[in-house]
Formats: sequence, C-alpha cells, structure tokens
Amino acid sequence: MPSRDDPGGAPGGDLDPDGIRAADVIAKGVRGAEPGEVPGRLCEVAVELLPVAGASVSLRSDGMPVQLSASNARAAHLAQLQATLGDGPCQSAVEAGAPVLACDLATGRDAGRWPVFAQEATAAGVRAVYAVPLGSDAAYVGTLDLYRDSPGGLSARELHVARLVAGVMTVALTALARGDEPERRDGQAWLNGLAADHDEVHQAVGMIMAQLGVGADDALARLRADAFARGCTALDVARDVLAHRTRFERD
Repeated sequence: MPSRDDPGGAPGGDLDPDGIRAADVIAKGVRGAEPGEVPGRLCEVAVELLPVAGASVSLRSDGMPVQLSASNARAAHLAQLQATLGDGPCQSAVEAGAPVLACDLATGRDAGRWPVFAQEATAAGVRAVYAVPLGSDAAYVGTLDLYRDSPGGLSARELHVARLVAGVMTVALTALARGDEPERRDGQAWLNGLAADHDEVHQAVGMIMAQLGVGADDALARLRADAFARGCTALDVARDVLAHRTRFERD
C-alpha cells in the first residue's frame, strides 16, 4: 500500500488525459522563455495546474538549500524559512528521495514533524505543503515545493501532475548545470549569481567558526538560530557578519 508521504505513482499511461493537459500547459508556460526563466515559469505553471496557492524551487547544497525561484513572495519566504531552519518538508523529501505531503500543518503528525516551520507556515496562512524531489535515484538535486492555504492532500492524479512539472524542472536545471546557463541583465550568470549568495553564507560561517572556536556545523547552527531569533533569513545574518555589523561571542 502506498505511504501517506508517497500515495501513488502516475495513473493511466501515455494517453492519460491529465498528463496530456499538463504537458500542454507546461509547454505553453515555458514557450519563449530564456533558460534561466524556466524554473520561475514552471512554479507559475504548478500553481495553475494544481490546487495550491504558491510554489518554489530550491537546489540541494552542502549546509543549506539554495532558493532559485518562486511564484510569489510568500512562497519565496517559506523556502527561505526552510533553508534557515534546516528543517521542513523540502529537507525531508530530499532525504527520503520521495514526495512528502504535509496535509495539515496545524494539527496532528505534520504539526509535530517540523514544529517551528509548521508554526511559521500557518502564521503565514499556509496549511499544507507538498515537496517533490528533483532528480532520480542516482542523485536528487533539489525540490519543488507547493503551498496550499487549506488543509488536504493531493490525489494520485494531482501528484502525477506535480511529478511531471518536477521532471521538466529537473531537465531545465540539468541543462543549466551543463553550461547552457544564460547571463542576467547585470552580466552575471543566473546560477552563478545564486551561488554568490550561498558563498556569502559559507564565508560568514568561516568567520563565526573563528569567532567562537567551533566547527562548521556548530557555526551554521548559530547563524541559523540568530536568524530565527531576529525574524530574518540566514543570508541576511551572513551579510551582517561579513559587514562586521554582527559578531558572535563565546558563551
């Protein structure tokens, strides 16, 4: 029997009408887009195809996920929140290598599974989150995260559609990683620009290690804790550390 986190694969076959419609909407959504625009377009497509109010995509990385795109500001905030906490459905989906469906963050098992994230998400008006891993059994490169205002799960057909979107997202990100990455208007490559943000976190972690005399994991934990206490993101704290506006002291 399928698990609650992974309630079934794609129903039907190649002629499945839901899959055909999803493929048409995906093709329309990405038509004419530059390669670096595709993840953002696919987040918008996911919202159009599924009973969700927002979507975001993040890449897996050592230490913290890297947010790439989101359909709206709330989805971007929740993706950054998961990265800052180091906890949430996206982290669980990558670790499990399977979709994770958090059907009600206000009550029961899901509320207790990621208690801090659940509290913050519900405060933002989100009651359910669905995280679909990007990649394959060989390697998972990130997650497509879907946010819903009301509690409830995804049907097998809806999960099938979510996996189709995640599959196209994986292909797009793989193509960019091979060197098809476009330049942004500022002349900087799209993924490299995101990596620059991530590098700031790593640099700040190095400074915190020196300030506290601790290892990288402990330094990152302190950075994340400070971000949560201040109600900001880990990247915000990292930039304060690099600018010498914030210094960590030994207890």
